[in-house]
Amino acid sequence: MPPATILKFPTSSPADTTPLTRLQEAGFKTQDILGIVGKTEGNGCVNDFSRTLSSHVWDALIPETAISIFSGGTEGVLSPHVTCILESYEPTGLNAAVTRSRVLEPWEVGTAEHAKAVTESIRETMIEENIQPGDVRLVLVKCPLLTSERIATIQGSGRKPVTLDTYESMALSRYASAIGIGAAIETFLEPQIPYLLSKGDFQTPFASCSSGAELEDCHILILSDSRYTPSPPAPLLRTFTSTLNTAIDFPSLQALLTKALTPTAPYTTATLLQVFAKAEANPSGLVGGRFRHTMLTDSDLHSTRHARAAVGGLIAGVTGDCWVYVSGGAEGT
Repeated sequence: MPPATILKFPTSSPADTTPLTRLQEAGFKTQDILGIVGKTEGNGCVNDFSRTLSSHVWDALIPETAISIFSGGTEGVLSPHVTCILESYEPTGLNAAVTRSRVLEPWEVGTAEHAKAVTESIRETMIEENIQPGDVRLVLVKCPLLTSERIATIQGSGRKPVTLDTYESMALSRYASAIGIGAAIETFLEPQIPYLLSKGDFQTPFASCSSGAELEDCHILILSDSRYTPSPPAPLLRTFTSTLNTAIDFPSLQALLTKALTPTAPYTTATLLQVFAKAEANPSGLVGGRFRHTMLTDSDLHSTRHARAAVGGLIAGVTGDCWVYVSGGAEGT
């Protein structure tokens, strides 16, 4: 598994690929790109064409072995940007690997077969790259959803789609992907997958899943701590994870950032490179069990858009950085 580093750059539009020039100025080549993880200014829903445009222009420029993961929706103070996951020439303390699942048939989206395809792809990559489950810190997945056309294809074949609601298919796809990640990293048996799908309350701290109409397979990025660390004064990269209990859980975010920004000896300074977060409206209709919210009953805006704005504002306000990756829909995570 190659050592990796992270650089991020703002974008002026979903078609903006000028960060490639910035990468070259920083001493990297296009061939060093393992993955591009971006936020685009669309609505983050089924018809978010900003994701499709970004994927189209970036996939044509990055290596065939690289992947793109674009999440639509920069509501509130979130700012469009791309995070470049790059292969490093020297150990950094961070490793990264990318892979793709097989192409999913439309009737497999959101099902046990979907989850198993993710599991198989991650497990194969972990074996090939000698990744130990205990070293994995985060797996980002971009997975397909059901469009009206795909639903028609399913029905035309005599099969039954997991849902007739294209927006709901986004959540079901994210959830199946998260279960697939859990099966690979937490190594529970695949026969448990159908039960976990039906139960609906599975969670794993290792997953960040988003769905889109721009792909038919799953793009998978694995980030892990490396057992080989650089020699000072070369920078050391480390990952930290936590759970926000509510969309306004400042104490948990503060504790995580305090931990991340406390230098590890012999280093004397620490810098925050990126935050990857998932956000959703609490299905109880309450924030913190006390404050009634209207995110789930707003007929004008989907709840994922509210959630991204709320959590994005919290993280940006605390970090002073609006180029943070906040994705809506936290099923399974």
